[in-house]
Amino acid sequence: MDGKFAVIDYVILVAYLLLILYIGIAVAKKEMKGKEFFKGDGSIPWWVTSVSLFATLLSPISFLSLAGNSYLGNWQLWAGQIGLFIAVPVAIHFFLPVYRNLNIDTAYEYLEMRFGKGLRIMGSSLFIIYQVGRMSIIMYLPALALSAVTGIHTVVIILFMGVIATIYSSIGGIKSVLWTDFIQGIVLIGGGVFALIVLIVSVKGGFPEIIKVGVQDNKFFSEAVIFDPNIFNDSLFIIFLGAGLSTLFSYISSQDMVQRYLTTTDLKQMNKMTIMNGVLSFGTATLFFFIGTSLYVFYKQAGGDMPDGAKDLIFANFIVTELPAGISGLLIAGLFAAGQSTLSTGLNSVATSWTLDIQKVLRPDMTDEKGTKIAKFVSIIVGVLSIIFAIVLAYSNVTSAYEWFNGLMGLVLGIIGGTFTLGVLTKRANTKGAIAGFIVTSLIAIYVSYFTDTTLWAYSLINLVSSLVFGYLFSLLFKGKSKAEDSSAQLTYYDQPKGL
Repeated sequence: MDGKFAVIDYVILVAYLLLILYIGIAVAKKEMKGKEFFKGDGSIPWWVTSVSLFATLLSPISFLSLAGNSYLGNWQLWAGQIGLFIAVPVAIHFFLPVYRNLNIDTAYEYLEMRFGKGLRIMGSSLFIIYQVGRMSIIMYLPALALSAVTGIHTVVIILFMGVIATIYSSIGGIKSVLWTDFIQGIVLIGGGVFALIVLIVSVKGGFPEIIKVGVQDNKFFSEAVIFDPNIFNDSLFIIFLGAGLSTLFSYISSQDMVQRYLTTTDLKQMNKMTIMNGVLSFGTATLFFFIGTSLYVFYKQAGGDMPDGAKDLIFANFIVTELPAGISGLLIAGLFAAGQSTLSTGLNSVATSWTLDIQKVLRPDMTDEKGTKIAKFVSIIVGVLSIIFAIVLAYSNVTSAYEWFNGLMGLVLGIIGGTFTLGVLTKRANTKGAIAGFIVTSLIAIYVSYFTDTTLWAYSLINLVSSLVFGYLFSLLFKGKSKAEDSSAQLTYYDQPKGL
């Protein structure tokens, strides 16, 4: 095969993208305004929201980088998926009950209730910066893959992807985003399962042979360091811990994730969302790691030179060169649309955070209609900025988008998540102490990231410890009364009714 799309692949690609665009516009049925634009109209099933949580966290990064990492290396990064066993129970037990009882509109509204308007604006601003970077890589990855297999210039694909996502996210708000995320999540899982079945059937000896060769060639864990006393070095333990904390911080402090929880005030539904998302994330990540190992055995049996190059292109090349015409078009379309879906999620969450956490705080008298207009305008502006950064990223030398993204997530969300943890798990922490701790932690995070060789998997742990230690010590030093000391405020885990 020449590795290029057949006519039917192009037809499927275009038809699929148009269908997603139609669904994204049509699902809302009416124009969403005010809280409906940001939180939905109460008609979204919990299982749709749960799959959306899953699609938001993994998206095209799973399709490409996880398989590429295990193909060229081993399963060392899979240890990060076990971190879900930290993130899920901690989020359910300590944080979600607080959010449910306060009935907040955004994640960062909690920071205002607990520590004041200043931290709400600071946390929201940092999230927006993080999300623009995340959206850029979500466009960059699929664009690279599609460019390699279709011949269309990467920049053209990035522009096309950004425009479509911006259209339906600005029209239907969170409801359109959740339903399109749901479809993309199903396509993502289905495409991965189909590709793995093809690989297992294609390998002589099937599943047992893949396991045998993987063990013989050290494609699993045999050469990985389980624990290093210096936790700032790579090991399975620090990957597990760092990824677990990063995922936890996503659940509890990233607006795109918390916004999904806020579509309901039912704690049981929140818990079911989190558990189902954990199961889907763990299972799908394992699926794509195994796809990478299967690709290795497949190409080894085929003889000749083993494919190499960028980790993020290995799986995409297999889809186009080895799968039948039509099937490859559908899988690449799913990859493309999954990127669009996650992009629309980012646009909506940034628009929500900017409008409610910054504009509404500075202008409390702003009407719902005015807020909705601002949110739609912000979606367009942020979409343009993300496109620009994605183009810059396409011309840079990023060897593994998955690791780059986790580093960014650990750096930014670790700072914000540490502040949320300080607020929920302590009663003495006050406004002055939290702000001082936030600033010091930010400086430490910048130093660790840019001036040391510390593994990126340790960022979340460093930021969490810094937030708790400095935030609490400064609170004791400055002495001011904590809002959580008011027994009627119910701002911490300790104030929540137990046994619910």
